[in-house]
Amino acid sequence: MDPAGGCPHADNARLLAGGAVTPVVLPGEVEGMAVLGHGALREFLSHPDVAKGARHFTALAEGRIPDGWPLRTFATVPGMTTADGADHRRLRTLVSSAFTARRVEELRPRVEAVTAGLLDGLAGAAAAGDGVADLRRHYALPLPLGVICELLGVDPAHQDRLHHLSGLVVATDTEPARAVAANRELVELLASIVTARAAAPGDDLTSALIAAHGEDGDRLTGPELIGTLLLMIVAGHETTLNLITNAVRALCAHRDQLALVVEGRAAWADVVEETLRWDSPVSYFPFRYPTRDLTVDGTLIPRGTPVLAGYSAAGRDTEAHGPDADRFDITRTATAKHLSLGHGPHYCLGAPLARLEATTALEALFTRFPDLDLAVPEEDLVRHAGFVGNSVRELPVRPAC
Repeated sequence: MDPAGGCPHADNARLLAGGAVTPVVLPGEVEGMAVLGHGALREFLSHPDVAKGARHFTALAEGRIPDGWPLRTFATVPGMTTADGADHRRLRTLVSSAFTARRVEELRPRVEAVTAGLLDGLAGAAAAGDGVADLRRHYALPLPLGVICELLGVDPAHQDRLHHLSGLVVATDTEPARAVAANRELVELLASIVTARAAAPGDDLTSALIAAHGEDGDRLTGPELIGTLLLMIVAGHETTLNLITNAVRALCAHRDQLALVVEGRAAWADVVEETLRWDSPVSYFPFRYPTRDLTVDGTLIPRGTPVLAGYSAAGRDTEAHGPDADRFDITRTATAKHLSLGHGPHYCLGAPLARLEATTALEALFTRFPDLDLAVPEEDLVRHAGFVGNSVRELPVRPAC
């Protein structure tokens, strides 16, 4: 795996041609596996003999993973992403009430209001920049980051730093010393936010989590609370940021598809789902571990191996999505649904919110700026750092002709 990232699709196609499961070399010469095929990944994500807990990671348990390893946070952060069984259900239950379809729908007026303000900001940035503005910076980022921080009761003054630190955490090319420092600062910042909310509780999710009790009187421990906030902030904006960015890129490159939705022959929700499949905002997500030697699609994955979930590869698997799986088509009627929001017990808790934010953002953007287009050729866009996230670092656009 290339720590510097890049567009994954050519490599994915090459790997898929050799099978649905493949060995990979992770940063630091750590041996792992990746599950790439749609069917194999669907099976693996819900397999009862596959775990998320770091104690199942053989190399970590044996002390062979250094503190500065760029993927260590994915493996060790306390919380839902590294919990299994009853522990996972307990943590998920404490958080899930904030992300039900009903609760998310109640956020629609606020999301629409934030979006309207950001469109004004995008227009202003373009006017100050000879007609060109970075859509990622001025629109795709502040919408999900602002919404998740508002939900959590995080002071807006912390938002830029939280995004910077979360970017270092999810990048796979961060130098060891810098990775350690970024993780430490992020935990300290989140701890200060918890302290502030504990001293002055408000009508926000952080205050609710501090006070929350399960039916058995259980509550989040300190590390679990920090880990849960880290998960919700990072996953709550990085993935939606990439989703909106990738959808805009796709529509600008496929004006016929944009015309379909503008003319009412397809829905903005169709754009979101096809973008999730065709250009998943998460390319390879760490980690899951077989709790015994496990054969998936004819390939043995030894017990304790760190396994990447290859969402971007599964989205273009021709066995699941047909021979034209590499074509962006919002009218696609393939029976196999994408896996980009996960599958099984760890299915993305924030999926309803991500879908609301993305559909709202896209409809508002192209209603306000129907002629919006990229300001540079697609091939000149610089890709996201790392092989976890899948997008570009900047998206220069011309909002109007």
